[in-house]
Amino acid sequence: QVQLVESGGGLVEPGGSLRLSCAATGSVYSINDMGWYRQAPGEQRELVASISVYGKTNYVDSAKGRFTITRDNGKNTMYLQMNSLKPEDADVYLCNAGVLASPRGEYVDIWGQGALVNVSS
Repeated sequence: QVQLVESGGGLVEPGGSLRLSCAATGSVYSINDMGWYRQAPGEQRELVASISVYGKTNYVDSAKGRFTITRDNGKNTMYLQMNSLKPEDADVYLCNAGVLASPRGEYVDIWGQGALVNVSS
């Protein structure tokens, strides 16, 4: 069974930095597009940044210039480097990926458990 395991959340002061990681564990044959989303309680998930298997990236306007999404295909891991954090960036951040467990299977959309990011002085 494939899982996405997130790490790197925490509490940081405004202007600080955090780096989130999302590692795919289990039987992973291939990973398609990956992305980071944020979600507040009772709200819909919002895309923060995405990255294709070829490394093409896309960011929400509020993240441009401050956040950087990368991936290491050899490690089946995705990262989100968040700099110049603001209080309004605080939220639960979830990773998402299209994962193929075997060559004869189909890509399945999988979500991580979420990492809490808190920005406060």
